[in-house]
Amino acid sequence: MTTESEQIAAAVIALREAPEVSVVLPCLNEAKTVGKCIEKALAALQQAGIAGEVIVADNGSTDGSVDICRRLGVTVVHQPRRGYGNAYLKGIAAAHGRYVLMADADDTYDLSELPRFIELLRDGHDMVIGNRFAGRILPGAMDWSHRYLGNPILSGLLRVMFSTSVGDAHSGMRAFTREAYEKLRLKSGGMEFASEMVVNAGRPDCVWLKCPLRTIRVTARLSCVRCGMDGAIFVTCCCAAPRTCF
Repeated sequence: MTTESEQIAAAVIALREAPEVSVVLPCLNEAKTVGKCIEKALAALQQAGIAGEVIVADNGSTDGSVDICRRLGVTVVHQPRRGYGNAYLKGIAAAHGRYVLMADADDTYDLSELPRFIELLRDGHDMVIGNRFAGRILPGAMDWSHRYLGNPILSGLLRVMFSTSVGDAHSGMRAFTREAYEKLRLKSGGMEFASEMVVNAGRPDCVWLKCPLRTIRVTARLSCVRCGMDGAIFVTCCCAAPRTCF
């Protein structure tokens, strides 16, 4: 039977060991880049003195991505249901941090910017969404269809229909508090997960901020048409039947 002082000591140790930040990366056959992303995230956490963990939500990789993650000592959770949103729902559910940062595992985003997002959350914001258009896009890093068609159109729809100020609806680097995430009640399994987050973050009790991103490392493999249609369909459904979305 433990004494009260022993229980307090155990609680203090557990608190120290609990991560403040959980970095969640969805992964589907990203063997070429997932290791780089993990290393950058871990380095950013260490250099900023942030207690954190990295969780990779694998969506059925067959190219050795999982082995790379395990060799680097990070947590891997498996999501058999395919989809961007499904991977994040699984990965975030496994996160232990007070703050969660999400980013793609294809080395699109500069994870050395991670501390900037966390500082903004510590300052009282519930959510921080990266804005690539307010930062610097490296030459060749974003396909013209993403840069001038899909993303601007979807961002515009969200601003008009839901009075949001989002400038980059498909930014894949975002951070939020666990309390805010639970309030959002996200459930979309595909790419519309990103739009659902923006729409639901329009709640009066959610304080969010846009954060310029300095760089994009590589060209994304996602289809502009597919991403745009998923987001547009979700937005249209929310307007037609809001109870099904919120």
